[in-house]
Amino acid sequence: MLLTFAVENWMSFEKEAVFSMVASSERQHSDRLSRVSKYDLKILPIAAVYGANASGKSNLFRALHFVKTLVTRQSQRESPKAFAQPFRLNSKSIQKPTRFRIEMLIDETIYELSFTIQNGKVIEEKLVKITSTSERELYRRQLGKIRLAKSLNTTRMKYAFEGTREGQLYLSNCVSQRIEIFNPIYSWFDNTLELIAPDDRFEPFESLSRDPKGALLDMLLQRLDTGITHLDYEPMDSIPQSIKDAFHDLKENGRAILVSPFDERLFISKHNGELVAKKLMTYHSTTDGEMARFDLRHESDGSKRVIDLLPAFIDLCEKGSNKVYVIDELDRSLHTVLSRHLLELYLHGCTAQTRTQLMFTTHDVLLMEQNLLRRDEMWITERGRAGASTLSSFSEYRDVRYDKDIRKSYLQGRLGGIPRLSAVEFPSVGKQIQ
Repeated sequence: MLLTFAVENWMSFEKEAVFSMVASSERQHSDRLSRVSKYDLKILPIAAVYGANASGKSNLFRALHFVKTLVTRQSQRESPKAFAQPFRLNSKSIQKPTRFRIEMLIDETIYELSFTIQNGKVIEEKLVKITSTSERELYRRQLGKIRLAKSLNTTRMKYAFEGTREGQLYLSNCVSQRIEIFNPIYSWFDNTLELIAPDDRFEPFESLSRDPKGALLDMLLQRLDTGITHLDYEPMDSIPQSIKDAFHDLKENGRAILVSPFDERLFISKHNGELVAKKLMTYHSTTDGEMARFDLRHESDGSKRVIDLLPAFIDLCEKGSNKVYVIDELDRSLHTVLSRHLLELYLHGCTAQTRTQLMFTTHDVLLMEQNLLRRDEMWITERGRAGASTLSSFSEYRDVRYDKDIRKSYLQGRLGGIPRLSAVEFPSVGKQIQ
């Protein structure tokens, strides 16, 4: 689970911004909080980030995406300079390093990974294991040197550091060198933390018709009033040469997803040296009891967005799952009633034993209700006059009571995070719009 995430001098965040999923002392919806008795800790299962356009919501998402990318692309040689973007509206900030810090609960143990980058180089890196009574520094990398914990101070660990590139994390290089001690941390970033951007597409199961998740997906599509009875694949009789050329080096039994320029979703695989292509299709019930088949590109944007998001909610609701999903613009193309239903579907199953989490950015103020979300589960990004973003939780406002109409206060501008609009005069009209 994600506990805290801090970012400094990244895109619109000039000063350090700290996002936390650790629950405050408020009692509302306390039955759904995850509890870790070892640390006497309560963790939020959900968080919504609000804010005006260009306030920094998506930049927070991008910061998490950057950290995941830097950790998991350990074998690639891209410099973080190609991705890192310090705050550019202050000439002094451009010359300063960018810092990230993330605290995670992995297999009921807390780890904190932090690193600093500048000019395409990792100039500091630290991994700490946190117990219920103390903190143990596993390693600290600084000024071209590394200090290892006594139990890790081996020739092999030192050799891994010597082979770590300037633009690479030591943790990542250790994993690439098959040093297993850091595998749980790497796996958390690679397999547990999932980020969905507004334009990300459905990554389907290989066999919708035979996979239990495929049946659940069909059931949810019907419940959510999409008009779709079920999804399935249709084998393509002939594969265009362009697809053959693009996937000629796909490994045996390998799989890939392709989204065509027409928003068709193709599932590509290779068996016995031959490429196989299947197209995702939707099926609707007709008035005479038959099934009408449609290309996915003929569905509405809202239906396609539901299809894109449902696998995430199925993962979140699966028993024993530990997935952490971060969704940028959850409400994109979705009716507010549908968005709320998806959130309630997830929250209904959250208990003290839950180890999944959902974080999302949104503009949908109709979700801003305390009978749905706690105050510490609602966050605001705001861009100041100098262009820098700040991040705060509603629980930090003293006058935001448990019985207060938060939405009304927010829309009135009392909590920040809304557009600051100036009067506009259209020449052809000759009237000001306030």
